[in-house]
Amino acid sequence: MSRYSHVRSYQSLITPFYADQVGSLLRSEKLKAARLQKQNNEITTEQLIQIQRQETRLHVEQQKLAGLTVITDGEYSRAWWHFDFLEGLNGVDGYTPEVPLNFKGTKPKTHSIRITDKISFNPNHPFLRDFEFLSSLLDPTQHVAKQTIPSPNMLFLRGKNVAECYQDNEGKFISDLVQTYQDAIKAFYDKGCRYLQLDDTSWATFFSEEGVSGLKELGYSTEKLLAIFEYLLNESIKNKPEDMLITMHICRGNFRSTYFGSGGYEAAAETIFGRLKVDGLFLEYDDERSGGFDPLKYVTRSDLFIVLGLITSKSPELEPKEYIKSRIQEATKHIPLEQLRLSPQCGFASTEEGNILTEQEQWNKLKHVVEIAEEVWG
Repeated sequence: MSRYSHVRSYQSLITPFYADQVGSLLRSEKLKAARLQKQNNEITTEQLIQIQRQETRLHVEQQKLAGLTVITDGEYSRAWWHFDFLEGLNGVDGYTPEVPLNFKGTKPKTHSIRITDKISFNPNHPFLRDFEFLSSLLDPTQHVAKQTIPSPNMLFLRGKNVAECYQDNEGKFISDLVQTYQDAIKAFYDKGCRYLQLDDTSWATFFSEEGVSGLKELGYSTEKLLAIFEYLLNESIKNKPEDMLITMHICRGNFRSTYFGSGGYEAAAETIFGRLKVDGLFLEYDDERSGGFDPLKYVTRSDLFIVLGLITSKSPELEPKEYIKSRIQEATKHIPLEQLRLSPQCGFASTEEGNILTEQEQWNKLKHVVEIAEEVWG
């Protein structure tokens, strides 16, 4: 019997979503001010949550006005797209490393995570509460609530097995990590989540010589780490119910309209496109950093949808519609049109600082995605 068999049936998802989004949205000035007040102990946690919810209500309506079927909470309770979720797991703590991540032209705040004890999913994880609130704002016959969390590969690569219980026992670490994510997926499903996106910058490690050199310093060959990533992802999602979509977004970094990596998908294409069991893949394709569409030839499943991130979230200018349509047509040399989707290449605020554009320009971008999708797919 499935571990999900006791869960009552929900209405099927309204699919496909030819116009989609990655998830994060620019924080309003009111929300930024409230987060600063909380840091300075000028307001309580509950007061901050109330302000987050007020802003979420407003921005959910803006997403609806843009024409989106898929709605997110903008990741308004987070400072980072990944650390907040990972630090909410048992056995994971945040800390300040000596060296920040190196983005092209700028540096984010210095922060990271480490594993301090046996890892497991916290059944009281605050993201569950956030998802319930988002769901309460939507009519499920009209819109779908999308939850975003970092991929298990992010904890494997960023956290490393430094806890004493995992010393010299990578197999135990991987096993616990898989169980943690299986439990997380079940918990979100139990709260009504039917669309979960796993965000993952770790694949970009394989896309450049610089990234591969870093792997060697960690003691991994490309082949070994590809195999670990494939196993972690597929095992983590293997128990997902049939009425739940799980997708993965692959990114090369997104901070204040900058990035940390470049390179096409070729080096990991056979694994990403041919062996992962996700329902869909969100791919960066907004500029030359991501290479061409040739790696899509490794897609072997007719039920795998590919979301082309052709609209950039890094700048306010609207891409010419005919140019985007021509790029979609170019991709059909490798993938049938009915398997393709359209979205921005990343979120608008992977960290609370946000990319360099205004909220109105952000809404214009999302409306642009919807309009182009309607013209292409009808």
